Amino acid sequence: MPRRDLPPFRADHVGSLLRPQQLLQARTDHAEGRIDAAELRSVEDDAIREVVQMQEDLGLQTATDGEFRRTSWHMDFIYQLDGVHRTDEKIEVHFRNADGNLDFTTAALTVDGRVGLDHTIFGHDFEFLKSVVTRSTPKLTIPSPSMVHYRGGPAAIDKSVYPDEDAFWSDLSAAYADQVKQIAALGCTYLQLDDTSLAYLNDPAERAQLQEKGGDAEHQHERYIRQINIALADRPEGLRVTTHMCRGNYRSSWTAEGGYDFVAEALFGGLEVDGFFCEWDDERSGGFEPLRYVPEGKLVVLGLVTTKRPELESKDELKRRIDEAAKYVPLDQLCLSGQCGFSSTVEGNNLTIDQEKAKLSLIVETAADVWG
Repeated sequence: MPRRDLPPFRADHVGSLLRPQQLLQARTDHAEGRIDAAELRSVEDDAIREVVQMQEDLGLQTATDGEFRRTSWHMDFIYQLDGVHRTDEKIEVHFRNADGNLDFTTAALTVDGRVGLDHTIFGHDFEFLKSVVTRSTPKLTIPSPSMVHYRGGPAAIDKSVYPDEDAFWSDLSAAYADQVKQIAALGCTYLQLDDTSLAYLNDPAERAQLQEKGGDAEHQHERYIRQINIALADRPEGLRVTTHMCRGNYRSSWTAEGGYDFVAEALFGGLEVDGFFCEWDDERSGGFEPLRYVPEGKLVVLGLVTTKRPELESKDELKRRIDEAAKYVPLDQLCLSGQCGFSSTVEGNNLTIDQEKAKLSLIVETAADVWG
């Protein structure tokens, strides 16, 4: 098969990468007042140069900055939107892993003003990434509009600001549309919208919790898809957009379970993106049957290589699973990646940087075997 020159690529990855020790130390030093913001950014710059070189040396056609400047994959973006602020209230998210349960506590958010965009979020970060790549396509990852709503729900929206939730959605999609245009103007040709909500809603337990809070568990995914489409409706020509949908990723743990069956028809048939990053690294992710809804021309990046465990997958097993997925969507519409990022939060998953590199190398080698 011909080499893909447009994203997503045959061998791709979700975005976040394990932070090197010198970067983690610099973040601690900055938090404790030993270095200033400029010194921290200098350390970040050096770490990003090195991680971009690593991605290119491994043969990947795309490179991210590893999300090295962020604490978390989504909140560093969301809190920069006008009208959205953190609160003193704490949210406890229950994660699970092979050893048991792990709880993650974080600040809640409130929408206490009109949602808008007064600057290009991560604009300077992307410009730096673009300046240091040499032969790969720089990719920017941001949370999807859905995450602003899913994180706090209707209760987080101040009714004195938005007595009508439709007005909130209109402003949110408009802010994202501005972000999309502005980041494209900086030269971005590969943008990824990360969205756990569209995966979480496949889990009956998650839908039950949503219903208990007064949400529309049966149709919320349709609202999310509609609002993402509005945000992307006027995206500039030449900008390729993908979405990544996983069931939670924090220190090798997850939140939701179940296949993509519940959202599949509306998602694959209706979301106006160029490709879908989906996780299928173990039995909790369900089967490939939902892929029958993928229309011609859309790409699916199979997240078969787990980023949650250090053990390296068998190349033959990966090829077998790709063949299995190809029963539902043509092989030419498939690509390969890790199931999620390696470090959705600054703490990272339970593997080493060398093990991370081995996983990425395996993805590149397997894709070359399968697609040429």
